[in-house]
Formats: sequence, structure tokens, C-alpha cells
Amino acid sequence: MPPAKRRLRTPDLLVAGAVAAFALYFSVLTLGVHHGLGTSSYDSALYDQGMWLLSRLESPFITLMGRNLFGDHTSFILLFLVPLYWVAPGAWILFVSQATVVALGAIPVYWHARRRLGVGWPAAMMALVYLGHPALSWTVMENFHPDAFSGLFVAGAIWAATERRWRPYAVCVVLALLVKEDVSLVVVPLGIWVALERRWRIGVVTVLGSIAFMLVAMFGVMRSLIGVPTRNTWRIPFDGPTGFIRTSLTDPTRVIDHLKSDGRLWYLWQMLAPVGFIFLRAPGVMLISALVLFTNILSTFWYQYQIEYHYSLIAVPAIVMGTTWALSYLGANARRRALVLVLAATAVTSALWSPMPWSRVQPGSWGRDHPVAVSARDVVARVPDGVSVAAHHRLTPHLAYRSEIYQFPNPFRVVLYGVDNSLEGTRLTERADGVDYIVVQRVREGAEAYDFESIKVAFDLEYSNEHWEIWRRDRAVALPEP
Repeated sequence: MPPAKRRLRTPDLLVAGAVAAFALYFSVLTLGVHHGLGTSSYDSALYDQGMWLLSRLESPFITLMGRNLFGDHTSFILLFLVPLYWVAPGAWILFVSQATVVALGAIPVYWHARRRLGVGWPAAMMALVYLGHPALSWTVMENFHPDAFSGLFVAGAIWAATERRWRPYAVCVVLALLVKEDVSLVVVPLGIWVALERRWRIGVVTVLGSIAFMLVAMFGVMRSLIGVPTRNTWRIPFDGPTGFIRTSLTDPTRVIDHLKSDGRLWYLWQMLAPVGFIFLRAPGVMLISALVLFTNILSTFWYQYQIEYHYSLIAVPAIVMGTTWALSYLGANARRRALVLVLAATAVTSALWSPMPWSRVQPGSWGRDHPVAVSARDVVARVPDGVSVAAHHRLTPHLAYRSEIYQFPNPFRVVLYGVDNSLEGTRLTERADGVDYIVVQRVREGAEAYDFESIKVAFDLEYSNEHWEIWRRDRAVALPEP
């Protein structure tokens, strides 16, 4: 029963305090990173631009990446944040909401643990185990991603399923699917568990409904917006889905070797060690995360099998709640010993692998008072609203509230832009002609220097400070040919 239905106890207050502390600490920390120029076009400015456009009832075509916000991923959950842009637009919307929803995932974890382990300290400890998992804090630190919402809604769906509370279950499943099209990788296994352990009809509806939603999202929404159902088939090894299936059937040792390569098994260890592998006693609930863990280590995309990136968060609720599930099958004495093991495992792995304040891993970043960040705010304040801007990737998150903002050298020379690589290295002539201002580092090196020098003749220096320059388009001079 949710805590509002009974008197609050000390464990309840501990969990509430831990959730609030996590949300507050990481909100302040990530906002500080942002104001210290620690965020970038990918993946901060692009979401900020998209939601700002939506709040103005404009199409969310993200000029920073050259595609529609919902063509990249069907993250319709972002629509719930849009009203905040009507009231108080700012970077706080991204970073405070992200830290808060990640922290709130501990609440359904706690509710589940209270039912399985009893009201008291063991349940509170499992909520702390959830918050201490390294994948949570790393997700919060990685710019901004809608995936942050998946932890809360997947945890809520698992809690509701185990409690047979079908209305909140349906709400949580729908909200989870709105986070991203590939959340089905967790919702489908959850539906299978529900079909086997609770109500088969609800489980079947969950499986079929989540698959149907994924197909509509990919082949209906995404293909209509960007021309293809997904941009990520290249992440599947052995030349895509059919090649992977063929290799699995004809040469499975190649697949096994792939799964063992490049630190993928170490990634699994980092994901599972924080709970001391207690879930092995009764692995049913934990296996809800098995498919997404498998796809992460199968992927050829390096970030996907690193615990420091957002791809891992979605697996954490089932791992922690599966541990609670397994603990409930132990006798009282064995449960106490196992819980001590889980707490010790969380404490050690959090200290070793997470960016928590007590950890040995502390991501470096400038403070908001760093001279480069202060001078950046100076130039950002001088760029007029509404004009088309191409800017250094560390400045685009601070210039995102406009219809046209590009990460230099886009659109003069295409880099990381569009649906595929077909435009790479070309010039988007019409968009390049429309750029009014360029904001770049005062000291330019390498490709940035070459790209700027090739178009510099068509721009006049309007303002500079110790670290940055603003160049305004001279419409009397044509852009040089690329």
C-alpha cells in the first residue's frame, strides 16, 4: 500500500530524504556543469531547442542535428515538459527534471520492497541500493536524455504488476513506452512475466501492445519524419539483423566471441555486481532486464555497453527489484545476511564506479565562474534573439532558443548532421546563406580554424573578448564556394 495511506515512519522519512537529496545534489551539480560549458549540442542543446520550438507551437525540426526531434526518437514524454517553457524557459527544466525523475524511481522500488520484505529498514535499504547503483548517477551526469524517465515508469510498472494493481500498471506501461520506441525491450519481457506469474491476458496485451507501439513509432512516425524507421541498424553486428541471425545459426562461436570482446563482460559485471548477484536465488523479476542487457552488449556502439551512459538506466529497476524479489524467498537469518551483502556490494561499487560525492570518480568540469565560462556568457548575451547562428558546440546549449542554431562548421561544412552520412562534408547552401552570426573561439586550431578561414571573408568581426568572438554576416559579400 502506498505510504500516503498510513502513518509515516522513520524508514519512510529516510527514503524521502534520500530521494530529495539525490535530486537536489545532482540538479545543482549538473546545472553547474552546464553553466561551466560542460554541456554540448549532443545531447543538451538539441532537446532544449526542440522543446522550445514545441512551446512556440512550431515544428520541432532540430537544426543542430538536421532532423525532427521525434524522428530521432519517439520521446513523446518530453511533451510533459513543454508547459514549463511557457512559464520559465531555461536549462533548469532539463537538468532538474532529469535528476528528479531518476531519484523518484526509488519510490516504487521502496513500495515493492515493503511488500516483499516487510515495513521497516530492509525496504528502505533497497531504495538506497537503487539510488546507489552507478548507472543512475552516470545517467544524470550525461547531458540530458529522455531515457531518464524510463527508470521511474519501468519501476512503477514492475511494482504494480507484482501487486496486481492493474490501473497504475497500465499507466506506467503507457508512460514508459512514451519515453522511447525501444523501451519495448523491457516492456515485452515484463508482459511475459505478467502472463506467466499474474494474469495471462494482461501479459499478452502488454506484449502485443508494446510491439504494436514500437512498430507504429518506427514505421509510422519515424519513417514519415526522417524517411527510415530507425537510424541504428548499423549497431547490430554482422551486417545488420539478418546477418546477425545468419551468423548465430551458422557460426555461433563468432557471436560468442563478439559478446566477450571489448569489455562487454566487464560491463555486465558492473551492472550486476552492485546487488551482489542475490537475484540468482529467484531470477524471474531480474530477467525482465535481460533482453536490454543483451542488446547493450551485442551492440557495436561503444557507448551502449559502458555504464557511464544513459543506455544502462532502463535495466536497473528490474535488477534491484529482482534482488528484492529473491531476498523475499530467503529465511529470516539468511535474508539478513544477504541484505548485508547487497548493501556492502552497493557501497563498494558506488565508491568505485559512480560519480557520487563519496566516490573516487569525480568528473572534471569548469565552474560557472571559470574565466572561459564568464566570457562565454558575455558573448551569448550580445547575440540578438531570433537570428540564425552557427556556434561552437559548447555554446549552442546557451543559444538554443531560436529556430536556426547550428553547431559550427554546420551548415558550411556538414558534420554529424542529417539522417545518414550522405551529406557529410558538403555545404547546405541555402542554410549557410541564411546564417547571420558565427560565434567561435578566439584561438582556433585544426579543422575549426580551416573551416572558419574558408568563409571568413563574408563576415565582419563584431565583438571579441579574451576567449570568444562574434562575427556578423556581411550581406554585400557572397560566401566563397566550398
